[in-house]
Amino acid sequence: MPHDHQHGSPCGHEATHDDEDPYNRGIQYSLYTKIDMDNVVCLNEEIDGSGRHVFKPFENRNDVSTFVQSDGDEELLFNIPFTGNVKLKGIIIGGPCDDTHPKKMRLFKNRPNMTFDEVGSKADQEFELVHDPKCEVEYGPKIVLFSSVHHLSIHIPTNYGSDVTRLHYIGLRGEFTEAHQHGVTICTYESRPNVSDHKEDLLDHVNHTIQ
Repeated sequence: MPHDHQHGSPCGHEATHDDEDPYNRGIQYSLYTKIDMDNVVCLNEEIDGSGRHVFKPFENRNDVSTFVQSDGDEELLFNIPFTGNVKLKGIIIGGPCDDTHPKKMRLFKNRPNMTFDEVGSKADQEFELVHDPKCEVEYGPKIVLFSSVHHLSIHIPTNYGSDVTRLHYIGLRGEFTEAHQHGVTICTYESRPNVSDHKEDLLDHVNHTIQ
């Protein structure tokens, strides 16, 4: 659940938390298991496929050996498909205690395969980010806007002054519903019998009657 934070100098903020069992919070932040990871795409990542590595178990959130870094400028764009529908309730963005840490996050729902050509459109919600190397600060999306999400795009447009952006954890909290696939039954029928299709049956019937 969201936490109240008092922010001082970069990376030195004091956070006030409810007495919450870390195990329970880890369960809450298990939406990464519902991501279609094979189809996650991070645009402008320096190393291909590294963007997928920031979606990991809550207990590994402070493992800085796996991270994504932008290539050449500050921007990153994550396209995150889910295997069902998500009611998104919380996001954590963890990065280094330096100028590479993301400074802003823009969210877009249900816009698969977004590109940088499309990020100029109005985001569904935006957040100003604080330095959070310990992955403690939760940002709360408006549930009314993010109650049925099958695809989430996260745009990181800027950081705290570096030429590149780096982060090592994206945590997602919410409720998940399996996607239901309904089979389609195709029925073929004759609106008018085709006599030619039944000619042999008619002849057999006539022959049988004559005998």
